[in-house]
Amino acid sequence: MSDKTTIRKPVDEVPPPAVATVDPRLLVREEGFKGYLTEFKRKLKGGELGSLPVIVALIIIWTIFQVKDDLFLSSANMVNISFFMAGTGMLSIGLVFVLLLGEIDLSVASVSGLAASVFATLTVNHGLNDWLAVVLTILTGVAIGAFHGFFFAKIGVPAFVVTLAGFLGWTGLMQWLLRGTGSLTIEDKGLLHMLGQRSFFMDQSIAGGYILATLGVALLLIGSLIDQARRRKARVPFRPTSEILLRTVALAVVSYVAAYVLNKSAGIPNALVFFLAALVICDFVLRRTTYGRKIFAVGGSIEAARRAGINVALIRITVFAISGGFAALGGLFLAGQTYTATLQAGTGNLLMLAIAAAVIGGTSLFGGRGNVWSALLGMLVIQSIQTGLDLLNMDQSIQYMITGAVLLAAVVVDSVSRRTQRSSGRA
Repeated sequence: MSDKTTIRKPVDEVPPPAVATVDPRLLVREEGFKGYLTEFKRKLKGGELGSLPVIVALIIIWTIFQVKDDLFLSSANMVNISFFMAGTGMLSIGLVFVLLLGEIDLSVASVSGLAASVFATLTVNHGLNDWLAVVLTILTGVAIGAFHGFFFAKIGVPAFVVTLAGFLGWTGLMQWLLRGTGSLTIEDKGLLHMLGQRSFFMDQSIAGGYILATLGVALLLIGSLIDQARRRKARVPFRPTSEILLRTVALAVVSYVAAYVLNKSAGIPNALVFFLAALVICDFVLRRTTYGRKIFAVGGSIEAARRAGINVALIRITVFAISGGFAALGGLFLAGQTYTATLQAGTGNLLMLAIAAAVIGGTSLFGGRGNVWSALLGMLVIQSIQTGLDLLNMDQSIQYMITGAVLLAAVVVDSVSRRTQRSSGRA
């Protein structure tokens, strides 16, 4: 009797049910504040530090100087810090745009000095109307920046070389304009008066600071609610109302405390008001417009940007034009501090401080990551160090060493952060 072998048809294996991927931002929103804590820890492990390092550094710096001299956090000293950081901060805003491309602009300091000389020459030597002179001065900076961008984007000359040549050339042109006297005194009127140290928002009224604080809080709340409605309609992750209210309250506390402190002395310097307005406008351009997204795309990957149909050359030229425009505007701010255009304008450590402010504030030297608020945070750090050392009557050499150490620490944090993101697959 032969054995019969029973052949069984193999049963097809049933694949496990697919697990639906959930956007982590949606999960965070569902878990409430616990989810936000989890998300915060995840970002830290993934190297997404944001502004945390510079905020911690600022708290440490303020604590040390306040312990050394109890006048450091006085209202009068806070007014000085808020006024003197605006001029260099304007240069730093323009540099943030360039750094987002992964490039550098070494000409901003000399362009700022040239701008002060152009304005003084037009108003003092030729009697031109102040406001028309301001427009022509800023357009001069924009044209210079576009000139640099053209050689970089179209000819292929490295930005470092182009702007270094500009640094030398525009310094020479500034000296040529002032060759007769070496300096020109600018009248304390018009825009220069508004940017000067004796000019405050709504002079003789403590309401000015609180009005600005209320305006800032209202803009954040309205903008957040509009963004929430737009995202909800598009069925993409959005911030819940509870988070929007929490962020609004946090900004309100910071804003009203700052207004109270500054109002105890002279009030809000006009230079700070213009600086903050420039930050808000540029932040909107970078985060809310197609042009801003193109800048981040080019800074992230030039080849990917080209494949996406972005005109890389045009983005580069316009970014350097923006840098030149802000350099000229910063030159007017700096001229408003002394009401003079001199051969020393744009020299010294101005360039290094402007670059350091952007980098210390959190803008990456490698491109594609950062925001214009880096200019504010970085300038707060740098100006706090300068003012604190002045109160302690310490030599300027100490300031250079401390600022250099802070800058190096910022770059190290950025490098480690990028490496951590790559290892976690998020870069």
